[in-house]
Amino acid sequence: MKEKLLLIEDDTAIGRIVKDTLEQEGYQVTWATTGLEGVADFQTGAFDLVLVDWMLPEMDGLTVCQNIRWESEVPILMMSARKEEADKVEGLQGADDYIAKPFSLEELKARVASHLRRWKRYNKKEITEDIISFAHGLKIDWHKEAASLHDEELALTQKEFALLKLLAKNPSQTFSKEALYQHIWQQASVDETHTVTVHIKALREKLNDPVKTPYFIQTVWGKGYRFIGEAL
Repeated sequence: MKEKLLLIEDDTAIGRIVKDTLEQEGYQVTWATTGLEGVADFQTGAFDLVLVDWMLPEMDGLTVCQNIRWESEVPILMMSARKEEADKVEGLQGADDYIAKPFSLEELKARVASHLRRWKRYNKKEITEDIISFAHGLKIDWHKEAASLHDEELALTQKEFALLKLLAKNPSQTFSKEALYQHIWQQASVDETHTVTVHIKALREKLNDPVKTPYFIQTVWGKGYRFIGEAL
């Protein structure tokens, strides 16, 4: 089976060369030209490696890396014209590797192949639990994308489950309303944070989660929300 790569690059010339080169190596390449488009593609596909430019429209490469890391440990290779050591260090805060433009296509192919070998070994060792239980009766089935409370299945909408999944998979991390809106609704607007508030409220009601003494979703005043459920 061909390894699936996600390329996020807004420069048409560079994107075309990289895509063609990697496809000639036998990889299946999906090419996105904005940060938000790349995150949306990642959420709807199963990729073995991501190549992302730093400077992108709609959402920069570092934020793209952060969004991907909330969901997956897939290898990420950052591509950038920034060559200063401080830039490389910053880029590696979210990505696994950093390659400066202009780069050799032979070097790019070698780095991609190296990361894919490690990813395959990691996947063979990784044991993923399909169902996780929390105190106060919550169970989440990642595979079925379903949740239950005290063994009663919850009638969650797609967006409500997506919010629960993102929060629960990143326990104790505080997400701003803007970050949640961009990640779940895949839109750049920050004027729709009321939408997040409404969905969090509905999710809490279905979870029987008190706002003042929450079991699962805690409001961090002035910052956003975080998941505090106690895994069993």
